[in-house]
Amino acid sequence: MIDRLRSLLPARWSKSKPVVPVVRIHGAIGLSTPLRPGVTMGSMAPVLDKAFGIKKAPAVAVVINSPGGSPVQSHLIFKRIRALAEETGKPVLVFVEDVCASGGYMIAAAGDEIYVDEHSIVGSIGVVSQSFGFVGLIDKLGIDRRVHTSGDRKAILDPFQPERQEDVDHLLHLQEEIHAEFRDLVKGRRGDLLSDDGDLFSGLFWTGRTAIGLGLADQVGDVRGVVKARFGEDTHLRLISAPRPLPFRRPPSGVELKLDGWSADVLSTIEERSLWSRFGL
Repeated sequence: MIDRLRSLLPARWSKSKPVVPVVRIHGAIGLSTPLRPGVTMGSMAPVLDKAFGIKKAPAVAVVINSPGGSPVQSHLIFKRIRALAEETGKPVLVFVEDVCASGGYMIAAAGDEIYVDEHSIVGSIGVVSQSFGFVGLIDKLGIDRRVHTSGDRKAILDPFQPERQEDVDHLLHLQEEIHAEFRDLVKGRRGDLLSDDGDLFSGLFWTGRTAIGLGLADQVGDVRGVVKARFGEDTHLRLISAPRPLPFRRPPSGVELKLDGWSADVLSTIEERSLWSRFGL
């Protein structure tokens, strides 16, 4: 009779079943607007704290589907995961879906084990900066651009001015600094598992199966299958979600803020779409 009643209770009320919290990290990292919180340290911190706060959980699962984005936000999320893992003593199991590239892979490196699908796209360990040059266009249109600065290099890499080699060299130096730290982070986490392939840190990306051979991932597996095989068929996977944002309200001054929000959201969507398209998605 007691067993029958227990079976009718919600899974979260059953003390006999182990619970593994699942945190999803989906989308470009750092692209945040008033209407789309995005993947940032601010949006992920309460989710991670809640997941690692489940005391009896034997592990924390992190599911990643991201083409990358901000190296700063990626690194902050990486550090928060590692700090919580060390504080609680819980292993972190990372599961890759479609893409785990660039900043997405930086976050994945926080995992003690990385699982992929055979067709996942993994890697792109590098740094990229993209822009356009409009100098010829504004000349044809007869536009006179006026820029006034208090520093002779304050307008560095202005797309409406001719590109200067010293500005490009400065940008490349910054990129190499970030790239070197990215390489060290991956080496520190993956250690001797990494192959000596010369393209490993070139910015290239591979399928999940190849990534395993390169040492960027450990095994093929999905979150449900691996967790239940590891901790038992009766293990309950509990998705930990971020608090829902309050419904959008029109500001007292009118619709200007609302329109700005939509404009920012459209631009953010275009930028995120370009990140995904690099991987054929």
